[in-house]
Amino acid sequence: MKKEDAVKLIKTFKAEAVGFKKGRGIIGGLAAIGETLEGDHTYEVISYRTPQNRGTPRRIQALSVVEMDEKTAPFTYNNFDHEKKRVLITPRGPDPILYGIRGDKAEAVKQAHETVRSQETIERWTIFRTNHGTDAHLRKTSTIREIQPYNPVIVQGIVNKKPYIIPRRHIIFSIKDESGQVDCAAYAPTDALRKAAEKLIVDDQIEVYGGVRPASPTHPVTINLEKMRVLKLTPKFIFHNPKCSHCGRRMESMGKSKGFRCKKCGFRARNLEKIKVEDKRSLKEQLYITSPRSQRHLTKPFLRYGKEKTNAPKRMIKNWHFP
Repeated sequence: MKKEDAVKLIKTFKAEAVGFKKGRGIIGGLAAIGETLEGDHTYEVISYRTPQNRGTPRRIQALSVVEMDEKTAPFTYNNFDHEKKRVLITPRGPDPILYGIRGDKAEAVKQAHETVRSQETIERWTIFRTNHGTDAHLRKTSTIREIQPYNPVIVQGIVNKKPYIIPRRHIIFSIKDESGQVDCAAYAPTDALRKAAEKLIVDDQIEVYGGVRPASPTHPVTINLEKMRVLKLTPKFIFHNPKCSHCGRRMESMGKSKGFRCKKCGFRARNLEKIKVEDKRSLKEQLYITSPRSQRHLTKPFLRYGKEKTNAPKRMIKNWHFP
């Protein structure tokens, strides 16, 4: 859908819409209103702050979030970053939300809400059925040539440019297929994903997931990685100097096509060559996802794989909101 079509549809129903910058967000907002979530879905309980507390630091007990995370696992997710000791359920902006807890069951997020201890008054709370944690934003693309800016994609390709580090520790590499090539970026905050991307080598076959950043005067169209699935690793080889046949010490090269010599015993040989050895890859053929602290709200986390829903719930739980 084009933005013009979305605006026309909004006017048809005499609704109102406010876009961001050049109208971005209008299509997504309209889609959110029209989405009936007949397939995969999750739940989120959102608690709201009183007006006088909005814009001030949020006050909830971090230890209660850890307790909640342990009590409701694996039916809630991305509650606490144990590596950085950081609460993940609280937003950072001046919005009216105190915290939001996401999970696979409405009963689980309600239990989680009841476990968290807030040190400020909660004005109200509501449980929503959502597309969070479902990868609903991603669309599989057959070829790299079909990739369009701003459209989150899933696309396969072969690594054709060795990963390299740019300032602020971001990793950039390129993939290609028969239709073209595209840059991919694993940013420093993605942590585990960035570390995996750094281990790629040319000719690895992968599938990448992420939003598409448009080209600018300083960089080409780029996929901002949210996930990466390694489909097939190419063998990696390293070369060693041969060992001395007299004393067993590793020899040294005397120069191109001049052979090798042993510094220990003086033995020389012109007919020896470097020994080719396959180097064990630390990367595995599996799915890699950005760390929870940098996951988008739509990104499906590891623990939701295999738990996808196929239809809407038949009933609502009791007491799903207050007041």
